[in-house]
Amino acid sequence: MNYLKNNLRNFAILLVFNLSGASFAQMCDTFFPMREGVRMEYTLHNKKGKVEGSQWQEFRNVQKTANGTEAEIHMGFMDDKGKNPYEMTYNMTCDGNIIRIDFKSLLSTQMMEQYSEMEAEITGTDIELPTQLKPGMELPDAGVSMKINMGAMNMKMEVEMTNRKVEKKETITVPAGTFDCYVIYSDNRSKMMMVDKNYPNRSWISEGVGTVKTESYNGKGKLLNSTVLSAIKD
Repeated sequence: MNYLKNNLRNFAILLVFNLSGASFAQMCDTFFPMREGVRMEYTLHNKKGKVEGSQWQEFRNVQKTANGTEAEIHMGFMDDKGKNPYEMTYNMTCDGNIIRIDFKSLLSTQMMEQYSEMEAEITGTDIELPTQLKPGMELPDAGVSMKINMGAMNMKMEVEMTNRKVEKKETITVPAGTFDCYVIYSDNRSKMMMVDKNYPNRSWISEGVGTVKTESYNGKGKLLNSTVLSAIKD
């Protein structure tokens, strides 16, 4: 009898665990398609709308956990002539309520490529995105710091993402299609040596798709560059 009770109890615990895991996994797919092999392709434009290059992101090693889902995001960049390719990997995790994106993703591919052969220490705070958004919501700050050993001296670079907030909902059309999006604003501050610049940023994020479009501006609010979703491959 005790054996039967123990097995029934274990079965009940396992059932709750599986149902909870399924629920968490479903919530984790709210904004990003955290499924093995999903590939997002983007086109990069300068302030005049001219194509500057392309970028892609692919979900790999997607694992279901007791709390939700975790995945590796493999990202690649190429210039407008199809040259100078560079690739990097960062992590994304989700516990059903919060999606956390590795702070390393704040470092540009060009920056990572430039200092890839040097000894570097990278620390930071992950980007957090609730699985449920609404206009007016304020989001936590994020940032990354990279200390580079250059032999005779050390160089420090920092990127801070502050004043994050959900501005509104908006429907936009990009080469990949038409999407209902949340518009998220942030101040992206870049500091290196004596150079300290702020680049306001807006990201359009759609449920089930992820980032559809981004725009970066100068201190006067004028467009510097943009990235748009050109294709989704599942």
